[in-house]
Amino acid sequence: MAMNITFRQLQIFESVARHLSYTRASEELHLTQPAVSMQIKQLEQSVGLPLFEQLGKKVFLTDAGYEFNRYSSAITTQLNELKQVVDEMKGLKRGRLTIAVASTANYFVPRLLAAFCQQHGEVTVSLEVTNREQLLKGLVENRTDLVIMGQPPQDMELVAERFMDNPLVIIAPPGHALAGAQQIPLKRLLEEIFLVREEGSGTRSAVERFFAANQLALSTPMEMSSNEAIKQGVEAGLGLGIVSLHTLSMELALERLVILDVVKFPIMRYWHIVHRSGKRLSLVAQGFQKFVKEESRQILKLPAA
Repeated sequence: MAMNITFRQLQIFESVARHLSYTRASEELHLTQPAVSMQIKQLEQSVGLPLFEQLGKKVFLTDAGYEFNRYSSAITTQLNELKQVVDEMKGLKRGRLTIAVASTANYFVPRLLAAFCQQHGEVTVSLEVTNREQLLKGLVENRTDLVIMGQPPQDMELVAERFMDNPLVIIAPPGHALAGAQQIPLKRLLEEIFLVREEGSGTRSAVERFFAANQLALSTPMEMSSNEAIKQGVEAGLGLGIVSLHTLSMELALERLVILDVVKFPIMRYWHIVHRSGKRLSLVAQGFQKFVKEESRQILKLPAA
């Protein structure tokens, strides 16, 4: 028996499967919840198997739902690519760019986007700012054209190009006992409390790897969900922090924070522009990728440490 499935049903299914929630899918698609439920019901009748099951308030994919999700993602991707090819054949210059960036990169990415959009006035940009864990999830689900992040994972099929340094430095309030000291030994840091980013943050992982490699374990009783929270906590005297130099322009200029001179610091990391291997990038995405690689060093200047 032939399955009569509409593209709209695929979109609705994909949204419910991603959120595992009829409510959130209806909000995302600007539909009523009964309309979403009805479309899923019609889809299940057409397939001849239940695709979701509801236990209490939670929604789960059935085995058939998992299989359906795998194929519907591939179909959606191909249809989007077809639209892109047709648009490019029509000579459409407008285009849409979907970018996801690590939260630390949000200190400089808006400047890059502003410069790019000045050159390409009719480009529409969607920018998602999140932590490393969510960036990788977005790449797996093929929801973004390009991602700007620190170290890309080795176990995913990705194309990653390094475009800028990302030094991690130790910050303290100006009145701290170590402010102004030179070549502070790493072991001296064991006496200090550190404010750290949440699990899933690239900065957090890099810091943990660095200290594990130097056989040291810092006292890190306080987790913060943003660089801003860490900087404010350090300023208030709650402890020391380790953040990207990119995040410190204002605080260093206003002398609210100082960078400590610690042996083996800064931890040198790099920014990469990343996309999935085999992904067909639109002309706009290709243009932005080239722009970042060629222009970012001229547009962005690191604050003086």
